[in-house]
Amino acid sequence: MPTEAPSDHLTIFDPSTCIRKGLCPVSSIRNKEDPLESHSLYYEQHGTGPEKIIFIMGLNSTLFAWESQVQHFSRIDTYSVLVFDNRGVGNSSVPRGPYTTSGMAEDAIALLNYVGWTEERDLHVVGVSLGGMIAQELAYKISERIISLTLAATTAGGRFWSNLAPWKGFAGLFKLNFIKEQEDKIPIVLNMLYPKGWLESKAEDDPQGRTNWEIERESFRRRMAVTRPPTFVGSMSQTAAALTHSVSPARLREISRNIPKVVIVVGDEDHLVRTSNSFHLKKHMPEAEFVQWENTGHGIPAQQKKRFNALLERTFSEGRERARFNHES
Repeated sequence: MPTEAPSDHLTIFDPSTCIRKGLCPVSSIRNKEDPLESHSLYYEQHGTGPEKIIFIMGLNSTLFAWESQVQHFSRIDTYSVLVFDNRGVGNSSVPRGPYTTSGMAEDAIALLNYVGWTEERDLHVVGVSLGGMIAQELAYKISERIISLTLAATTAGGRFWSNLAPWKGFAGLFKLNFIKEQEDKIPIVLNMLYPKGWLESKAEDDPQGRTNWEIERESFRRRMAVTRPPTFVGSMSQTAAALTHSVSPARLREISRNIPKVVIVVGDEDHLVRTSNSFHLKKHMPEAEFVQWENTGHGIPAQQKKRFNALLERTFSEGRERARFNHES
């Protein structure tokens, strides 16, 4: 049975919505006891509703990057939310690398089994960036469990060089490897994730009148305060997973056919994953809905939190209706 997290695992999420949190012993579940590869995933489950959502985060980012989604959906009676740190980041273990998106998807399946989310057509999957790559592999492996699949700012991969970030993102990622202080990393990360104009503008509905830059900087500081700093091994191993990710057009078509509702969402100013990759996804996932937002960067869940959450609510509802129709027909 799932166990409580150690007391030293702090959180930024509302404790009143938390149902359980802890460490999922992935290696023992997957019967892999190699001490160099043994690892656990830190997870939190919020909310008690019947509609189950698993959010999968991107490269070198922790579960706390889903703050706007956990806060929103965990307070609606309809939903239960599962978030976790991928292997190699945050409060999860850092096994020997390099990693693959397929292996990281197997981690997520182990976690789903661990918390008992195993029923057919009972799961909504949301992945951003590297999390979207992992979500593709997850969807291919357990499509029968999934009601809806949302792929945000991500890619199907392919050849090694096609997985490289655009120059601004590539240069930023390179610089991060040589900066020790977490505080000094924040400006580089923000400029990779968001358009300059949006960062400089006043935040919507902020009573203090702060800019988006100020709000996002404080958000990063809060997240950094409650989690372990990234390690070189973890960062490089996750990067290897992103660079080697590849889901063929044939597999994309199978995912698209087998899952009731698929949505592809992307911005137009993405410095980390080329927007053309989302058009490639749509080309080979003909049943999928395609959404592109203007003046939007890579960090869609935070920059467009209201629009993104509304899109997810509609996606979940339409996925449930299509699953019910398919079952009855």
